[in-house]
Amino acid sequence: MSSTTDAPQTARQVTPDMAWALAPLIAGAPTYRLGRWIGGRFQYPRPQNPARITAAVPTRPAAVTIHGLDGSVATLCLDLDTSKALQGVVDDDAQRLGNLLKSCGIRYVADFSPSGGRHLYIPLAERVSGPEARELVEAMTLLAPSLDPSPHQNVTDGCIRVPSSAHKSGGHQILTTPLATAYDILRRRNPANAVTALRRALAPELQRAHKLKDRTAKMAAAATAHGIRPVPFAGSQSPLRVLARTGLYDTTRYASPSEARMAVLNHFASCGWTLEQVRLELGGQFPGLAALYTNTDRQERLLDAEWAEACRWIQKRDGQPTGRRNARINDTSPPEPTGGADKSRSTAAVHQLVNDLENVLYAVLDHRFKERGREGLSLRLLLRAVLGYMRTMKTDLLDVGCRTFATAMGKHHGTISRLLPMLQQASDGILTKVSDARGRNADVYVIQLPQHFKQLARELSWRSGKIHGIRPVFRALGDVAALVYESIERGRLSPTTAAIVRSTGLSRTAVETALGAMSSYNMIERRHGQWRITAGTSLTALARRLGALDDAAEQISRHRKQRAAWHAWLDRNLVPELAEHELEDPDSDLYWIPPSEDELDWGGTLWRVA
Repeated sequence: MSSTTDAPQTARQVTPDMAWALAPLIAGAPTYRLGRWIGGRFQYPRPQNPARITAAVPTRPAAVTIHGLDGSVATLCLDLDTSKALQGVVDDDAQRLGNLLKSCGIRYVADFSPSGGRHLYIPLAERVSGPEARELVEAMTLLAPSLDPSPHQNVTDGCIRVPSSAHKSGGHQILTTPLATAYDILRRRNPANAVTALRRALAPELQRAHKLKDRTAKMAAAATAHGIRPVPFAGSQSPLRVLARTGLYDTTRYASPSEARMAVLNHFASCGWTLEQVRLELGGQFPGLAALYTNTDRQERLLDAEWAEACRWIQKRDGQPTGRRNARINDTSPPEPTGGADKSRSTAAVHQLVNDLENVLYAVLDHRFKERGREGLSLRLLLRAVLGYMRTMKTDLLDVGCRTFATAMGKHHGTISRLLPMLQQASDGILTKVSDARGRNADVYVIQLPQHFKQLARELSWRSGKIHGIRPVFRALGDVAALVYESIERGRLSPTTAAIVRSTGLSRTAVETALGAMSSYNMIERRHGQWRITAGTSLTALARRLGALDDAAEQISRHRKQRAAWHAWLDRNLVPELAEHELEDPDSDLYWIPPSEDELDWGGTLWRVA
């Protein structure tokens, strides 16, 4: 199997003539293009008469074409470029993609260039269409920020330098896979079932890429309809996110890697991260930040001091203690309820109340709400979010704004403002409004167990597990999937499909669709006709791969600005609740949700940052 680490000595002994023999086995067509400088850029222009690949190695930098005359692809070519990310990120991406390919049973050939870039070549026994190859490579860019998908994005001009090709700066592409092994891999190519396994492994990234394309198309259509020039949609790629993921920064803004690192650490501190969370993600989703430290020893020596400095800066700016932020989680001040709230209720009493209300929810209210169709589905999840808020915040007083619930449920705040009064009416006395919204204060509800439900709640045994509104992953998978997953997760026995249909009150078609989607992401598995939760699958990691965490961060940032604008209007002056630089600085446009130490604590994490 090939390696993506430093080239072994045997690879360095391979001459260019020997490695160039692999070129026709990699190329999509038996031709290559010579490179030259054009307008300050080194390019491989399309010649009128393309040169055919022969045994002679071109003396100038040359790249073979990836696509055939019909647009099909014989070899997936992954180009990890140091112009996209720092060298440390390129090496990390090569290792990550190599592990992914090996897990799918895929053999590949690897080389590296004098500039530090890396290429991975995945030969296919059956050619795939250009769009299918592009889809796979673009999905892998969501895992590897240094991966350049452009060779597969251009059917007519996509090309890549292969082992032994000359480099524009001097030297050649150096084969890291032993020559005999590379020849064997390219001759006995990966079968179609290996590509199918790769598609399964990339299922979250494929779905996320489709959603980004759909969103881009809708934005472009809306802009064109209004006579506005479409602006390319970059997802959640704010300057600081790009910096943390790739290590590349604007040299006109940051004079050195040290200043760039401090910008990211300051923002992490502002978002309530801890040093342990930062340290964990340096080896996870933010390899670019780690690469800015040059090496591990330097990182360990500087990180503690730089984090302390970031916390001091945030404390001085915001006037609050370091570490996790202790500001209120919503846009309201503590209101004085007009009645009904039990201020002396203990934590144990609140937990008992939530357990009793869960029994009523599953036994009575779910069956009532399911008669309301799609609206009832939202009401069921909203009541779950209310109970989740009660348990997390240890209170029976609901005095949060609609935007806080919107963030926790992945819905628009206008939808929540419409659903809350309906939930009060349909809850049969569980929710009671005790104060109307005014100024910065939201509507205040008290949650209690009505007398006519007490006997039922006491007779039923409590369910194990934690109740949730919408965990981040279900922002991408949908409300039906959330209820189906809950039915499996909190069921007393592993349910069959028919049992899930009965317990959720959803149609069999909707349940089977949700089961199929979650099974494809390895969230659940079926054994002997019964569904079980897959213990090794992290919902948090899956939510990150699906882009759900980025969506939640964007929503938090948007709500923060909306609250600031509303508070500024209330105050009748130009001083918003947030500092001016927080509203105008593009680096602060996106909130970064701190990773939860506990998979089950994600609900609490979202409540605290919403």
